[in-house]
Amino acid sequence: MEAIWTIIIAALASINCALVGTYLVLRKIAMMGDAIAHATLPGIVLALLLTGSKSSLILVFGAGITGVLVTFLVAFLEKNIRIQADAAIGINFTFLFAVGVIFISFFSRKIDLDPECSLYGELATAPLDVCRTTSGINLGPKSFYILLTVLIINLVFLILGYKYLFVSTFDPQFAESIGVNTSIWHYALMAVTSLTTVAAFEVAGAILVVALLIVPGASMYIVTKSLKLLLFYNIIFAIIVSIGGYYLSLFSNSSMAAAMVTTAGLLFLVAFAFAKCKK
Repeated sequence: MEAIWTIIIAALASINCALVGTYLVLRKIAMMGDAIAHATLPGIVLALLLTGSKSSLILVFGAGITGVLVTFLVAFLEKNIRIQADAAIGINFTFLFAVGVIFISFFSRKIDLDPECSLYGELATAPLDVCRTTSGINLGPKSFYILLTVLIINLVFLILGYKYLFVSTFDPQFAESIGVNTSIWHYALMAVTSLTTVAAFEVAGAILVVALLIVPGASMYIVTKSLKLLLFYNIIFAIIVSIGGYYLSLFSNSSMAAAMVTTAGLLFLVAFAFAKCKK
């Protein structure tokens, strides 16, 4: 049963990342996911220091604050200091991540946080942290409920905002001309990206979650240019990555998160070869 829960949790994390990552790739701001993923570390440390609790919800809240903060900092540097977006992203995520590492070292006696788990995730132990009723009945892993809630939020956001995200992604000037506030939709997308990144943080860690955001969208964009098909294919891609990553990790006796990203890279090569054959 633990193996099934592991695959389900991995699939939910991958699907969430793949859905929002699609728009990051299409908007050519894929590395914003990298910035948000790394910027969550100081938020997690501060949440632990202030509350003394390792509750998933508290950590998600703390990391979410710094995840959204980095989005506004990047926009501020880009618009007010007039530096390129990639430079603004690089400055912010390296600074905030370094601050998080320093916090872990400085407050190591007060908090119980393994930097390696923050980098690579702890998917193998996620099914062990379960929800229980007052009578002690096991309701399943907490990560499952957190990721499922985030998936529902993402689906509602993407369905209700589909046409606005579509037009603001492919033709922002036309979107502005017809009254679509592209800034609001940009920050809304960054907010759900932050939420998704934080929710997947425990599963994939600050480094590997970036691949789950970028690789599915980049791979399937080679295969189709239809946005609806792209989103659908990304869901299938994420499920295959989760199942394949699990069995690859068993075979190689390695980290499942790393195995998932390796599987994603191999699928990218398959998508590339398929697109070449079609031509």
